[in-house]
Amino acid sequence: MPRSVNAVAARAKRKKILDKTKGQFGSRKNVWTVAKNSYEKGQQYAYRDRRTKKRNFRSLWIQRINAGVREYGLSYSVFMGKIHENNIELSRKVLADLALNNPEAFKAIVDSVN
Repeated sequence: MPRSVNAVAARAKRKKILDKTKGQFGSRKNVWTVAKNSYEKGQQYAYRDRRTKKRNFRSLWIQRINAGVREYGLSYSVFMGKIHENNIELSRKVLADLALNNPEAFKAIVDSVN
């Protein structure tokens, strides 16, 4: 019995990866083994950096809140402690946005915790 291979599916699988690596430099875009490795590594970076992005944004929000409350003679840690004492349920994302874009509203929050 002759050997049976599914060349159509194999070619489609390769073509799918090569389409996803289109635009990359050198042989990463057209040599199957290099393109496959490049694509897989890119997926690993994407997975890792989706988590890193969350860390980076939280850090940015903390810096913005800290800069906002320093104008009123508080530090970030003291401010957040008072926020939790007074049961104000605002996320760091919202507080950072208020500190940056709406200083009057942020001042009202700072005054309410003092």
